Amino acid sequence: MADRKTSSQEEIPEMSGAWRELPWRKLEKHVYRIQKRIHRASQRGNDRQVEKLQKLLLKSEAARLLAVRRVTQDNQGKKTAGVDGVKAVPPKERFLMVRRLHTKRWKNRKKPPPVRRVWIPKPGKAEKRPLGIPTMMERAKQALVKMALEPEWEAVFEPNVRTVQPKLASSARGWLARCEPCQLMIRRKAQFLPRAVNAETARPHGRDWSSTL
Repeated sequence: MADRKTSSQEEIPEMSGAWRELPWRKLEKHVYRIQKRIHRASQRGNDRQVEKLQKLLLKSEAARLLAVRRVTQDNQGKKTAGVDGVKAVPPKERFLMVRRLHTKRWKNRKKPPPVRRVWIPKPGKAEKRPLGIPTMMERAKQALVKMALEPEWEAVFEPNVRTVQPKLASSARGWLARCEPCQLMIRRKAQFLPRAVNAETARPHGRDWSSTL
């Protein structure tokens, strides 16, 4: 019995070290290369290639490792439990999550587990709003799927964002010109408002898939 306890205690630092020593930068580059291919295929309108690359990314061990790291270490809610009570996932459990995150295991579950409903205060108000917290495993699935869908849909919406923003800016300026209280505010804060409007309309949208990681 004592030997079993000793072996389990020795296994924890070994697994922790193995998790830390994973080549994270290399894994990020591998996932980013596939995402760039998805983005280019979506720009060409090659839906079949997009779907093929997305399946490749979902099955990729690098993407699964990054998804688990995101929800168990990087995200703000990493210590928030779902209905299963799982939180603060140790390295050994993270490796198990990566294995269970493979898409071939998703077919075994017909419906995802329910979210844990909590009530949080609205900013600046006494009222509260409901917030649904998924289990850690469901959050990892969501992070993995987001990696596959994001480059495809950014390629779809990218041209629209660039053409719509100037129109929105001109209509906003026209509305401000017809609004007397706004004109009064503009005169009082003449140095601040134009700078803020220009910064908002010139802000980049989405990720630059043409750059290198």
